[in-house]
Amino acid sequence: MTSLAHFEKVAGALALPGKAVIDGEKLSAVSGVTFDNVSPRDGRVLNQVAACTAADVDIAVASARAAFADGRWRKLSYKDKKRILFALADLMERETENLAVLESLDVGKPIANALSGDVPQAIRTLRYYAEALDKIYGEVGPETQDRFSFVVHEPLGVIGAIVPWNFPLHMAMWKVAPALAMGNSVVLKPAEQSPMTALRLGDLALEAGLPPGVLNVVPGLGGDAGKAIALHNDVDMIAFTGSGAVGRLLMKYSGESNLKRVSLELGGKSPHIVFADCPDLDKAAEHAAWGIFYNQGEVCTAASRLLVHESIADAFLDKLLRVAEPIAAGDPLEPSTVFGAMVSVEQMQTALRYIETAKQEGGVLRLGGNRTRMETGGYYVEPTVFDGVAPQATLSREEVFGPVLAVTRFTDTEDALRLANDTPYGLAAGLWTRDVSLAHKAAREIKAGLVWVNGWDSCDITMPFGGFKQSGFGRDRSLHALHKYADLKSVSITLL
Repeated sequence: MTSLAHFEKVAGALALPGKAVIDGEKLSAVSGVTFDNVSPRDGRVLNQVAACTAADVDIAVASARAAFADGRWRKLSYKDKKRILFALADLMERETENLAVLESLDVGKPIANALSGDVPQAIRTLRYYAEALDKIYGEVGPETQDRFSFVVHEPLGVIGAIVPWNFPLHMAMWKVAPALAMGNSVVLKPAEQSPMTALRLGDLALEAGLPPGVLNVVPGLGGDAGKAIALHNDVDMIAFTGSGAVGRLLMKYSGESNLKRVSLELGGKSPHIVFADCPDLDKAAEHAAWGIFYNQGEVCTAASRLLVHESIADAFLDKLLRVAEPIAAGDPLEPSTVFGAMVSVEQMQTALRYIETAKQEGGVLRLGGNRTRMETGGYYVEPTVFDGVAPQATLSREEVFGPVLAVTRFTDTEDALRLANDTPYGLAAGLWTRDVSLAHKAAREIKAGLVWVNGWDSCDITMPFGGFKQSGFGRDRSLHALHKYADLKSVSITLL
């Protein structure tokens, strides 16, 4: 295992990216303005990043539109597209350690998670869509004597990809890879909290042979660069992962501009149900703990509501606490760290406010509840567990996006399903039972885009990802994601 000293040395040797990547060039913002990129590890400024605004977005979109119009990418053969995308994946693999360090510095996640999860999964996503791009078939219409009809997929044009800070490179690849595979051009806007891996991706894409203008990376504040992309009349689609509040704005901006398509993944308040006949309480307790505490709880599918049958609740909670109690915040660059820093001081303060609200509303604090590692200057919150959380309590209703678990007890299957669905969200859910019939019934009754049985987050790139209700619409991952970046065109030829 490499050491903290090793990763600090890597971090010290890296040239931290801060300029936009537009039309094949590294550019400062037109205004010359930058913003501080602060590391949650210790609260220190890492570097200055171009604060792009509408003027920069105009240049990036014009570059993307020109690249799409002249076909420098769109008209390439499948073979050439694959070669370039696989070359990019190879370069990312070569840069795995550097990319992981950039992510750890930017968002405070443990370097071990970035090395084993975030970066490799981003690479696998790219390779999956590179291999899939020639597996999307058209259709032939019904036979007639006087007409031949067929259906083809055509790329939409310019895609505005606005991605979150919790898994910066991986979420970027969920948008960028299928959009490029379908022949589109992309303007990628990373979250202001996590710009560095996206900017490095822009450099590597050019090195791999992606033509200039096909992938532009425009950092900046959401209210400036993100809004400009969403309002731009020459952007054909917005692909977004983030908050519901911003998702609503993007739909509004679409209506105010060119009615561009919008795909939204907006988070959730996911129920994790443990029935009385759970086949393995120890395993379920481990999944319940890491379902909420992985990545400091900054996960859209976080298992933030634990619903436990009253007959096993006390015993199960004891098991969960035995798993959770040793989980302690540590230096994100220390290889043994499993729980790092929250992404920003604002996100840390949000989590602490929810903790105080839960106390005031009668939740029983069983673990954590405090800021920790304050001497570092970083933004750390202890893994936190509340028992006895009422279904109408704030902690049961609102997404914290932090390491705070709400435990609620239920009486029977109908009660469990009612509680599971008693939320405006519908992204993910999990349940534990040895009853196959119950598993099928519950999976069908729960209103969520992903349902896991006897496991949490037990799926991969081959399965579609997205939500119901206020968790948004549109799907990332799987072959389904390719379709949203294309139009269907019906062609009918009259036989003369």
